[in-house]
Order: sequence, then C-alpha cells, then structure tokens
Amino acid sequence: MLLLIVLLPLSFLPGESFPSYKYDDMEDAFDYYAATEELEERNASACELCVPETCPPAQGCSAGLVRDSCGCCFECGNLEGQPCDPGDRNVYYGLCGEELVCKTEASPAADGEPQCVCASQEPLCGSDGQTYMNVCKYKQAAFSKPGLSSRVGPCNTVPVIKVPPRNLVNVTGSSAVFLCEVFAFPMALVEWRKEGKEVVLPGDDPHISVQSRGGPQKYELSSWLQIEDATRADSGTYRCTARNDLGNVSVTAVLGILPPDEMSAYLEESMKEMMGYDPIRDYDGEYY
Repeated sequence: MLLLIVLLPLSFLPGESFPSYKYDDMEDAFDYYAATEELEERNASACELCVPETCPPAQGCSAGLVRDSCGCCFECGNLEGQPCDPGDRNVYYGLCGEELVCKTEASPAADGEPQCVCASQEPLCGSDGQTYMNVCKYKQAAFSKPGLSSRVGPCNTVPVIKVPPRNLVNVTGSSAVFLCEVFAFPMALVEWRKEGKEVVLPGDDPHISVQSRGGPQKYELSSWLQIEDATRADSGTYRCTARNDLGNVSVTAVLGILPPDEMSAYLEESMKEMMGYDPIRDYDGEYY
C-alpha cells in the first residue's frame, strides 16, 4: 500500500508559545540550548504581531500565571516536578509557577533535566486534616478546594509508609537489605519482624542488623534491615511496622535465598520472561 506523507507548515497565533514537547523519540542526544535558540528564531516574527488585548484567557492555572515566550500573554505556570526553562526565558518547557524555582538537578530520576521545585519545603496542615509537604502542594490543592486554610507544621497523623520494602531474591552467602521509609507526626517508631516469630529484629542474631535515621524529608524516618551471609533459613516474609500515639501501619516483603544452581535457573527463567515477548510474532492484527 502506497503511503502519502503531506508536510504542513506550522503556524502560531500572535502571543502563543510553542508547545512543550520533548525529543524523546530522536536517536541523537537532545541539546536544550540549541533547541531554545531555534524556537526563539522561529517565534520572533509571531511575537512582533502580539496584541495583548487578543490574548486568550488562561484558565485552570493552579500554580499561577507566567508570561508566554513572547512576553505578551499570560499562560499557566508549570507545576512542581514538571520540566522548566532556567532563568526568566520562557522558550521551550515553560516557566515555573508561583513559589517554585527551576533547578537542573532537582531529582535523580530527572536525568539532569531542569525541574520545578518548591522554594519552601516546610509542611503545612490543611483544614481538611491533610498534611501538605510544602506550600506549593497546598496551593495546588487549595485551587480545587475553595475555603481551604492551613497552619504551619504537619497535621497529627497515623504513620504513612512512603517507600515500602521490596521483595528480594538472592543467592546464599550474599547480603539482603530492605528499606522502609515512613512519614508521621508525631515521629514514628519503626520495628522489623520476621513473620512466624515474635522477636523484634535484630534480637540476638549477629548476622542481622537494623539501622534507622531521620529523613530524607522532614518528619520522615528511614529504616534498613540488613541480613549478612544469608542462608535458606533466612527466606521468609519480613514485616516493617511503624507506630506512633495515633496508630500503626505495616507492610511486608518476601525474601528468597537460593543456592547457586537454583539461583542460576531462577535468573535464566526471569530473563526468558523479560525477553520472551516478540512484537512481530505476538501481534494479532494486520500490518499495513
């Protein structure tokens, strides 16, 4: 079947900014500064025709308003965690909204991409009884909850497990580490137990250790359970329990310790499951 591809020139109305798209499907590495220069050149003629009176109203902007790439019209500011343009140049990603700043290394998961980060990380207690970890999250909620008010500091709350331990499978003689990250106010006490046993770990077992410390955020506690030189006897279900005066919450994770031969077979089977999908073989439709 013959495919006909028609290329249409892009046009932009006066005062409109360019769409915030990414070059995720390109093989070459994305050059942010080269892209912004290209977009500025393409947008120059459109900005010359800008008439503020013709600007469309910006609606649903929970992070407030910012100027568009022409500096003519207002548009919605980017929310916390969204990509952004550093400085005051609204060219490619857009500018951060109120109470937000654009940082290049905001999160390890961002791969160096600039992201909007709330300037204040002080938690607030909303009149709805919910803790907002910063003023930006509170304002975003208040936008859709008329009448919402707040006070400084978190609400008294039952512990919340923000990062639960993950199931693990490892070979005998290796180490196994579980992480349990908890938010609570008042601060929570975290305990580890192996199901089927009442003793609080580590007990008197020298190859098991537990470490806890505050963070990574305020009013959070991170606790690690580490098992050294693990054997098959260490296999089982482990429970992380966090409690304070208001209540408690718990979550479990399974540890599997296998001898080398069984571990090899397990890894081989896991690889088959990961690589076994063939998009050509398994596609049920028709190709055009």
